[in-house]
Amino acid sequence: MNFDLTGKRALVCGASGGIGRACAMGLASLGASVTLAARDEGKLKDAVSALSKPRGDKQQHDYWVVDLSKSADVKQRIGTLLADGRSYHILINNTGGPPPSRAIDTAPEAFAAGLESLLTTPHVLVQALAPAMTAARYGRIINITSTSVKQPIPNLAVSNAIRAATANWAKNLSQELAPNGITVNNVLPGYTDTERLNQLFTNRATKTNSTIEKVKADVIASIPAGRLGAAEEIAAAVAFLASPAAAYINGINLPVDGGRLATL
Repeated sequence: MNFDLTGKRALVCGASGGIGRACAMGLASLGASVTLAARDEGKLKDAVSALSKPRGDKQQHDYWVVDLSKSADVKQRIGTLLADGRSYHILINNTGGPPPSRAIDTAPEAFAAGLESLLTTPHVLVQALAPAMTAARYGRIINITSTSVKQPIPNLAVSNAIRAATANWAKNLSQELAPNGITVNNVLPGYTDTERLNQLFTNRATKTNSTIEKVKADVIASIPAGRLGAAEEIAAAVAFLASPAAAYINGINLPVDGGRLATL
């Protein structure tokens, strides 16, 4: 079974920490050269230094400082990333989720901001990178979304709405790009032990006049596996979908959630 990514280059968004950083490490371990994208240059430098190079000089890792929440900025600057004929075979779309809110309380402009970060920026990146993927007859576009694609999560109204739109966009792409040797899939993390999840626990505890420990315990009780996921477990699913072994898997939503979803 072929998991080798030697000679492939990957762009991993939101790679300065959490799931994005774990994805970058997983792809590097399979032989890919990885570009990490995020806003914080200090964190990016630290993340790049942690990437392995099992293929030695065949791997060259670097980073791109960019605000992925601003699609116009991404579109304007993407040319610098592709200078000197550089091309990418793998794109991991991963950006932070919108702030929590109930649907009825959400300001209309919050949906526009979520759309730009979770859909418009990924679209800009796909349009920029897909031509080289087509030329290489190898492309893997993987979107880190949420289990809310299948089952909305309370108090995450903007995220629920926009991630569902992103999943449908990805399905369209998967059908359009498949003849070019490109697959498009979504990975749906469940409750994963990251800084982002801790922030959500804190917010929920404050709103319910509870404790973070109680909120966390209630969440874990809803997961058949009896624990939170690890970022590395999400990254393992991403690495598989990015590999040659997954060439015939296309247009799917893959939950990685310990069995929490009540849907198929």
